[in-house]
Amino acid sequence: MRIAIIGQQAFGQSVLEAFLARSDTVAGVFCAPEKPGAKPDPLRQAAQQRGLRVLQLPTLRDAAAAAALRELDVDLAVMAYVLQFAPQEFVNIPRYGTIQYHPSLLPRFRGPSSIHWPLILGRTMTGLTIFRPTDGLDEGPVILQKSVLIGADDTVGSLYFDRLFPLGVLAMLEAADLVVQGRSREIPQDESQASYEGWCRDPEARINWHSHLDLTYNLIRGCSPSPGAWTLSLGRKLRVFEAIKHPARRFADVRGQPGEIVALGERGLEVAMQGGHLEILRVQLEGAQKMSGAAYAALHGLRPGARIDADPVAGPEAAHRDRSALV
Repeated sequence: MRIAIIGQQAFGQSVLEAFLARSDTVAGVFCAPEKPGAKPDPLRQAAQQRGLRVLQLPTLRDAAAAAALRELDVDLAVMAYVLQFAPQEFVNIPRYGTIQYHPSLLPRFRGPSSIHWPLILGRTMTGLTIFRPTDGLDEGPVILQKSVLIGADDTVGSLYFDRLFPLGVLAMLEAADLVVQGRSREIPQDESQASYEGWCRDPEARINWHSHLDLTYNLIRGCSPSPGAWTLSLGRKLRVFEAIKHPARRFADVRGQPGEIVALGERGLEVAMQGGHLEILRVQLEGAQKMSGAAYAALHGLRPGARIDADPVAGPEAAHRDRSALV
């Protein structure tokens, strides 16, 4: 099989290596141009190390991109983690067209943060889809899907790197074979089941200490490792990457007001919320290194009775508050 790979980053690199490992011919690799000061693109580096033709075009929409793909004379184009828009005039050039990877069970969770939102919303299943790209974002007919269970403590990192990433590489190989061998079935997406969600970035990742424990826990794991759920603490963003939830089973279990530190442990600090306490284990204050929740509390003089979003003006010495001042 003679293919072109369009993509970037570690997933694109692994897809490239998987096709080469089974002796397919990679005629060329399209990578987005790297921004000044950015880390080198692993896909671009891997392709150049193997002496492959690399095309870093600012857009895939123009005649230059179409001419470059046409010149490669490939059976199939494989889109592996692509953020550039590829029009139909481009994706239809290969003899068997183009296939694309998306880390959700389309038509659910179309959009750029499709791994984050199922976690944030407390879903117990997600998956991946190999589909035909169309001019609608993530709207093309489905060729292949694989389902993945979401564990109660999964994060974006564990879900992607442990399951959706390796399974996606294998699915790309499987789908390519189905298409080129004429054995694929292309199923239109059911628009009645479709959803689109945009980026999960800082505005979406802010913690509301008056929210329910379960919702906040899901937000933290749905933003870990990026962008990192956050709260203001000491006047700066404090990102929370790891936590444990301790649900309240009865009224006697309830301590403190929402946002109040109610206990300190060897690893973390517990904060009161609706529905129980959130034990914060791993944090990073803006401009500082990651550390345990316990180390953060000790460094800044936070003790039970203080708020996690302590007043930065008063300083660490005044982070401790009399309980009556918090009511």
